[in-house]
Amino acid sequence: MAQPDGEASASLWTRSLLSGAVAGLTVDCSLYPLDTIKTRLQKARDHTAPQATRLSLRQTVRGIYAGLPSVLFGSAPGAASFFIVYDGVKRSLLPPSSSSDSPSRAHVIFTHSIASSLGEISACAVRVPTEVVKQRAQAGLFGGSSLLALKDILSLRHAQPQPPAPAAGTAQSTPSAPLKRGYGQVLRELYRGAGITIAREIPFTVLQFTVWESMKETYAYRYLRHQGASGAVTQEQIPASTSAMFGSVAGAFAAGLTTPLDVIKTRVMLARRGDGGDGAPVRVKEIVRGIAQEGFGAFWRGIGPRVAWIGIGGAVFLGSYQWAWNTLEGRCEKKE
Repeated sequence: MAQPDGEASASLWTRSLLSGAVAGLTVDCSLYPLDTIKTRLQKARDHTAPQATRLSLRQTVRGIYAGLPSVLFGSAPGAASFFIVYDGVKRSLLPPSSSSDSPSRAHVIFTHSIASSLGEISACAVRVPTEVVKQRAQAGLFGGSSLLALKDILSLRHAQPQPPAPAAGTAQSTPSAPLKRGYGQVLRELYRGAGITIAREIPFTVLQFTVWESMKETYAYRYLRHQGASGAVTQEQIPASTSAMFGSVAGAFAAGLTTPLDVIKTRVMLARRGDGGDGAPVRVKEIVRGIAQEGFGAFWRGIGPRVAWIGIGGAVFLGSYQWAWNTLEGRCEKKE
């Protein structure tokens, strides 16, 4: 028996929610070490330090799971939020696969671009605070502790104690600029780098999901569509392994092209309060200028681990998403 429209819609939302959560947790837990190495390679180098004390490979690999608790807290809701919006926009703008209407190629690409962009903005609202805490722990700040990194940010909610008044006849030193405090500053610190993160994620996600969807669509059209005796066209499920392979190619391609934006995002999130003045906002323009002073190659620092991480991650993320979607879809069809 066919489900009523309300039940079918709820089933699709639930499918997106659960499939996205499974995908997010799977990829972040399995590939976290590569993400840590990438972050440490992208961290600004101390040019005043002697060459012998610069970050070695052994130091880069040490504490490889620093910041993982922060990721576990935000991974599932962030990925679920992305796929709820992504799948919802696709269902709104594209006809069902069983429909005889065939949208133009331009319309399909436009839909995937809009859906992935809106999905990424939704996911960033959840993911950016956990990303800030995670990257500070990954870079070795606060002893690599996610909890201490979070406490440092939350401490901004307290008013700054006033220094005691100088005794009569003593020379008064010039007061330093007070550090901004309050819950508003806590939010600003948690969402530091949100703008550049969205600026990185939108082109990355548009590239990745447009390529991934195009490869799946071409594969399904050639190998999975069958015309029955009545003339109706049916389509089998795309295997999770095939989706994983396409996700790997699409992810590696998008990761390589957006590495400069990722380097800028990492530097912005790792900037500490007081860099350039207590309470002063971190300006992306100044970060870019600082990277440029290190040479053109600095914009591509960490490209190897990033492409490897997202190439493998694309297979795990989109493969596990396809597996969860196919599993849930099969259960729904059995109930009908």
